[in-house]
Amino acid sequence: MGTGHAAKVPGRAWVVTGAGVAVNLCLGILYAWSVWKANVLASADHPAGSAMTGQNEGWVYLADDQATLAYAVCGFTFALFMVPGGRLQDRYGPRAGATLGGLFLGAGCVVAGLMRSSLGLVLGFGVLGGVGMGLGYAATTPAAVRWFGPHRRGLVVGLVVAGYGAAAVYISPLAEYLIGAYGLSGSFIALGGLFAVVVIAAGQLLRMPPAGYVPPAAASVNGVPPVSVARVDWTPGAMLGTWQFFALFFLMFASAQSGLLVIANAKPLLKETARGVIEFPWLLVSFGGVVNALGRVGTGLCSDRVGRTNAYTLNAVLAAACLVALPAVVASGIVPLLYLVLGVIFWQYGGTLSLLPAWTADFFGSKSLGLNYGLVFLGWGAAFAIPLVGGAVRVRTGNLDAAFYGSAALLGVAIVVSRFVSRPEASAVRH
Repeated sequence: MGTGHAAKVPGRAWVVTGAGVAVNLCLGILYAWSVWKANVLASADHPAGSAMTGQNEGWVYLADDQATLAYAVCGFTFALFMVPGGRLQDRYGPRAGATLGGLFLGAGCVVAGLMRSSLGLVLGFGVLGGVGMGLGYAATTPAAVRWFGPHRRGLVVGLVVAGYGAAAVYISPLAEYLIGAYGLSGSFIALGGLFAVVVIAAGQLLRMPPAGYVPPAAASVNGVPPVSVARVDWTPGAMLGTWQFFALFFLMFASAQSGLLVIANAKPLLKETARGVIEFPWLLVSFGGVVNALGRVGTGLCSDRVGRTNAYTLNAVLAAACLVALPAVVASGIVPLLYLVLGVIFWQYGGTLSLLPAWTADFFGSKSLGLNYGLVFLGWGAAFAIPLVGGAVRVRTGNLDAAFYGSAALLGVAIVVSRFVSRPEASAVRH
């Protein structure tokens, strides 16, 4: 019966889903940040503030907290612009947001390349790139979700946002090649031009369903719908008056911070574990992108069957255990074990970014999903404070151990919260 329903979904729905994946495959440059970080990070041979030479002339080496700043600013800006991006999507449709997103992202990369400085990275990659990501990302998921019924929400959201996670798979080796061949500036400028073209072109294929469109109904199991969903569409103002909004915000923050902490430090962690020079240094970042993307699809599909809460709890428990073990794994020098532990954290992080939009739609409806999820997504932006703190911790202590333990503790609190969150009563909606 489920197959029958799936067959009724129009072909346009899958075109929109595919276009969303293509847009996110470019916006996800953020997840390859550790490649650039590793190339600007100071070392014993190149102290912070010392000038680079050759094709990177004009650049200087940066301390860990400095090298993390553009990444954190990009995340904060991304999250902030999900709110106006969501409003733009809800009012004018997805193509406007995707077009603006491509323009801002492309311009940001070019600015970062031309300025050749820490300030350039912050203004270009961090601010302009973050604006582009927020506007573009807000256009993709709501457009695809409205074509499908609640019983397929987790899967469809997982597919669309998997593009963002999978971006690191190809951007990491491509960035390594471009940095080696054309320098830091050349890599930013080349990727900026490519991403602007692809995002704008793919964005033109995003469409909202026609007026009066009703997605295929969910197949029931023994008369019980597979997920508990909102019976009415909540306005953003009404949603903000519920404790469930703040719970979802915290669940987003707690899960995201663990993944973002690891993503920001993937290559340095591999270098520490391997005790020096490593072959194919981009491989861990690409591996993280694959698992991140699989976690989005796998967790989304799982949550359609076992519920959002159970899927979230399972992911968070495993990730917290791996964060606690991470310092010992790095000290062991066993590289395959590092891949395994980081893989679990990448999966959990990716799963969060398919769970939370589906959860938001389940609780508050899909009519204002662009803006409603944009508000929940602010928790993701707030989570960038943890990698920034991690950079400061490393500068002071020489390692990230305390940051990993603190990250695991936050996940522990989130596990408890997730067991109590429930769909708000429709009678509480304020019109």
